[in-house]
Amino acid sequence: MLEDAYGNDLGTNSPIARDAYDVGVKKFLGAEPQVINSFEFAIEADEGFALAHIGLAREMQLRARPDQVKVSLARARELAPGLSARERSHIRASGLLLEGKSAEARRAVYEHVEEWPKDVMVAQMCTSVFGLIGFSGLPGREAEQLAYTMRLAPHYEDDWWCRAQLAFAQLEVGQLDSAEANIDAALEANPHSAHSAHIRAHLYYENREDEEGLHYLADWWKRYDPEGILYNHVSWHVGLWSLESGDLDGMWQVLDVDISPEHSNGPPLNVLTDTAALLFRAELAGVEVPIDRWKNLSAYAQARFPKPGLCFADVHAAIAHARSGDQQALNALVDGARGPAADLTRTLSTAYREMEDGHYARAAELFSEAMRDHARIGGSNAQRDLIDFSLAACLVRDGRQQEARTVLSITRPRALAKELVVGL
Repeated sequence: MLEDAYGNDLGTNSPIARDAYDVGVKKFLGAEPQVINSFEFAIEADEGFALAHIGLAREMQLRARPDQVKVSLARARELAPGLSARERSHIRASGLLLEGKSAEARRAVYEHVEEWPKDVMVAQMCTSVFGLIGFSGLPGREAEQLAYTMRLAPHYEDDWWCRAQLAFAQLEVGQLDSAEANIDAALEANPHSAHSAHIRAHLYYENREDEEGLHYLADWWKRYDPEGILYNHVSWHVGLWSLESGDLDGMWQVLDVDISPEHSNGPPLNVLTDTAALLFRAELAGVEVPIDRWKNLSAYAQARFPKPGLCFADVHAAIAHARSGDQQALNALVDGARGPAADLTRTLSTAYREMEDGHYARAAELFSEAMRDHARIGGSNAQRDLIDFSLAACLVRDGRQQEARTVLSITRPRALAKELVVGL
């Protein structure tokens, strides 16, 4: 029986299928282009290779192609009875993830990695700020993320993927020196990984090395194929640093060419959240944003995320609805909040409604309430800066500039240094 690159037995006797699968896994883990082609080539070499069908389904999920996900998942399940215990467990955990059963999938991943820690496509599901831990809605998310990744690390030794994910978990809790050592080693081992380049950008951001970060990421970004699954979000980082450096033309170009709903091929979650975050942070910094942009984004949010349930998407949709003037859509989010972080969806959506209505003291109360553990909404520290800055903006507009400065001096001193909120 053949083994994959991580030493796991595979249910294929085709070296060609195995090699194509390994390439697909590597590209998937690095958010590189041609993931679909790699898994499809593995299936062409051995149509009965179940894990290649699952790999393809995972990529199709990221690209919001549910019909293709169902076909690939169904085929993998048909093939499962004749497979090893690991592969059956792999398909089970993947199926729960692909069907949106996040809490069950998270438990299945924990059980799976206890026995097969180097089954990387399953282990991967609980890493990163967008993984099953990241979007669990549970308190103490960052600590759990770090603990989970540290338990994996001894099994992976110097593997570039694991060191990159460990770096991300470390930098989110402020272990910046350890994160730097790990992410630099990961990039040296695989400089093509968009996830690793993205994590390095986060480290620059947390270290407030903005000029260096923009130079590094803009140069890397030029060489990244727009078909890569992370292209939208990497572009957001470039656009954000362009805004902070005063290059408004560069910021608008990122919005117009790379991340807006009208032009991006990225995952809908990134299209919505990246566009909303960049537009709103631009407004907080004093940039005028035409209302048509907000109306278009509000319509996109309602089309792609019609039912509340994923707090990270819902909060960004609330901003778009508030700024576009669509009170009906905004109230629907407040009243229909669902999911493990529904309380935060309700609190933050109400806060943006109050902010839009000019009730700044009430909005500030609500933002302060969410500050206790807003990591539960998902995303990274850098993305959730939006909440800190929203609180500060409400305090400023309520005539409480010193209070705003005090809050940001504790949570995000970069905002004071870069004047990222008008009136500070």
